[in-house]
Amino acid sequence: MNVKRPTRSYRMTARAEAVQRTGTRITDAMLRRFAELPYDQIRLEDVAEDAGVTVQTLVRRFGSKHGLLAATVQREQTRLAEERAEAMGHDPSITLRRLITYYEHYGLLILKLYAEAHQAPGVPEHAERARAYHVNWCRQAFADALRAIEEPSLRVRREAQIVALCDAHTWRILRFDGHLSMRQTESAIAELLLPLLSHKQ
Repeated sequence: MNVKRPTRSYRMTARAEAVQRTGTRITDAMLRRFAELPYDQIRLEDVAEDAGVTVQTLVRRFGSKHGLLAATVQREQTRLAEERAEAMGHDPSITLRRLITYYEHYGLLILKLYAEAHQAPGVPEHAERARAYHVNWCRQAFADALRAIEEPSLRVRREAQIVALCDAHTWRILRFDGHLSMRQTESAIAELLLPLLSHKQ
């Protein structure tokens, strides 16, 4: 009975997949630690233990704790951008509801990134890209309403207002400082946002 040995290309593919799975475990472990602890309290030894690898493996793959956080943030930004893109709808009310749901899942993590980005080289650039993405998302999500405004200075002001009202900081202030429920937060922002989107300027 002849038993076929795995081909070289198969072995290489299997090895690459194993490396990718290891990298995913490490970044998953880093994300959990970052969500729970201040960045300066995260230890590579704990991340490595959570991921089931050695510190040497972690350092060989990501270089340092800073490098690991940067890689984790980059991965999450790609994933979250895809989810946030799906929040856009033809109806501004639906778009807002989806945005609030998105912040319920990821808002605190996003704000933590903004607050602690300066502690890790390479991460502030990711935070700046996230802010730029938010502005562009607002422009696209409410493009019809913005295009309907003929006066340039008013259009610029409305865009800035939309960006501020749809920001994670606004969500946090209403949700936690204001002690509003998720639906109350949605209503509070809608009461401020939807009149700005009216074509009656």
